[in-house]
Amino acid sequence: MIVAQKKRRENIIEYLLYMWQVEDLIRAANVTEEGIENLILPRYQGDEEMLQSIRAWYRELIDMMRTESKQKGGHLDINRIVLLELEELHQRLSSNPEDYVYSGLYFKILPALIQLRGKGTKEGERDIETLLNAVYGYITLSLQGKEISDETQQSMKQISAFLAILAHRYNLEHEQELKSN
Repeated sequence: MIVAQKKRRENIIEYLLYMWQVEDLIRAANVTEEGIENLILPRYQGDEEMLQSIRAWYRELIDMMRTESKQKGGHLDINRIVLLELEELHQRLSSNPEDYVYSGLYFKILPALIQLRGKGTKEGERDIETLLNAVYGYITLSLQGKEISDETQQSMKQISAFLAILAHRYNLEHEQELKSN
């Protein structure tokens, strides 16, 4: 919860990837409060008030996952809304002929994006979701200690740079909102 709030203020891309990881952790805990108590909460240090707050946050996420039938997969609506905001921003930025930096980075990652789409993305999946899924998969493979080709590592560096610019532009657009939270 504390990490999520900080990431949301500082880097919306990292926030979204973090929340996807939290969704998967909750699924690993069988989408139950008992699972959260046993699997996730022991990792937290803090006073009882903070732990109660974290417990309540996970409880809310569990309730949302159950209500939205996301126990087996998919992303919570709160996360899908952020993704849609990022997709809309991407469309605005990529259609602006005067934004050379963004367009240049987009065209640089376009071959990787096309290649990712060729590997079978979900129907209706748009650019940013495809890129985020690739980064999430890359992070997962890295955490598992799996071997990752040099080509994939280079693509991930380019994609990460592109997503960092998108996150920066998102923050610029939402600066006032971010300051008040």
